[in-house]
Order: sequence, then C-alpha cells, then structure tokens
Amino acid sequence: MWPKAVRSLLATGPDREIVQVFPYRSAAPAALWRGLITKTQRDMVFAGYTNYFLWLEQANLGSALRQKARAGCRVRFLVGDPSSQVTADREVEEGVPLTLSTRISVTLAELEKLRDVAPIEGRFETGHVNLSVFRFDDEMIVTPILARRVGHDSPMMHLRRCQPDGMFDRFAAHVQELWSRGRDIQEVRADGTA
Repeated sequence: MWPKAVRSLLATGPDREIVQVFPYRSAAPAALWRGLITKTQRDMVFAGYTNYFLWLEQANLGSALRQKARAGCRVRFLVGDPSSQVTADREVEEGVPLTLSTRISVTLAELEKLRDVAPIEGRFETGHVNLSVFRFDDEMIVTPILARRVGHDSPMMHLRRCQPDGMFDRFAAHVQELWSRGRDIQEVRADGTA
C-alpha cells in the first residue's frame, strides 16, 4: 500500500521497538539515562550485574531514586551475588583490577543509604551476568555483555514497548523471572552471607 521508499524509512515490523542502538554502552549519552530516570512514573528496574556505573555517571542518583520511590514508583535493583562462583568465574574472564564483587559492593553501599525508602527493593541473582536490562516504564536499555568485556564496552539497545510479546515484553519477562528467583539483599546481609 505504501511506496517502497516510505516503508524502508519506517519501522513497521517487530523492529519498531528498537529506538536506538549503540556499539558501546559508553557511547550512549548520559542524558539518555537521566531522561529515562526522570520521566519514569510507575516501574524502574536496574538489572545490571553490578549497576556500578550508574552511581558514577548519574549525578545525585540516590536523590532521584528516593524522589521516585516516594512518589509511588516501584524501584528495583537486581545485582549479582558478590560471593557466588558465577561472579568469581566472570571476574577471571574480565581480568580487570576493579572486580565485579567490588563494583557490586559499591551498589550495595549506595542502596544501604536508601534503606529508609521502603519501595526501593534489591535482590541477588546470578543468572544475568551476561545481560543487563534496565526498565523505565515502557522503555528499556538492554546490554548483552560480550565475552572478556565489561559492560561499558558492550553494545546497547534502547527499546520502547510497541506490541505485546515483542522484544520489550520478552526482556521484561526475563527480568521478572530472575527477580522471582532472587534472594532479598536485606535478608542475605542480615544473616551474614554475601
């Protein structure tokens, strides 16, 4: 129905959920992350194995998260268990001085500062060491972590939900599955492990 030239410029199939792609997460502008955090109203999930970079790249992230949680937004962090064998194996593969367990510890320390905000939740789950998914209502950042690479050196996709059971929903279901299997950070830390 539409001329071929128009169809080639418009995403009309399942790929229409892809807003932008970057060859490296570090190539994405910090303003993209801040914009997504700022406009999120209902559901924010940080399912990066360490989430470490967020605390460095986003000024006053703790304050922004506290405001969102107090306004009724559900805020969740899914991080790797720093004492797990999965983490230890990935640290060997990455071979960098700033280890995964150290980066996870930074996130845990920052989350500890937000403990007074009940809606901010955290869980340990090791099933996402090679995939980071960050949800902001109906938008998402997905980073598949490449072998022997750290997160900032891996490709990144910005997705926007446009259809049921599309890419967005599939990644969201993956994160929900990991969340359901995860162990609450506060419970684990209270019993002295992790």
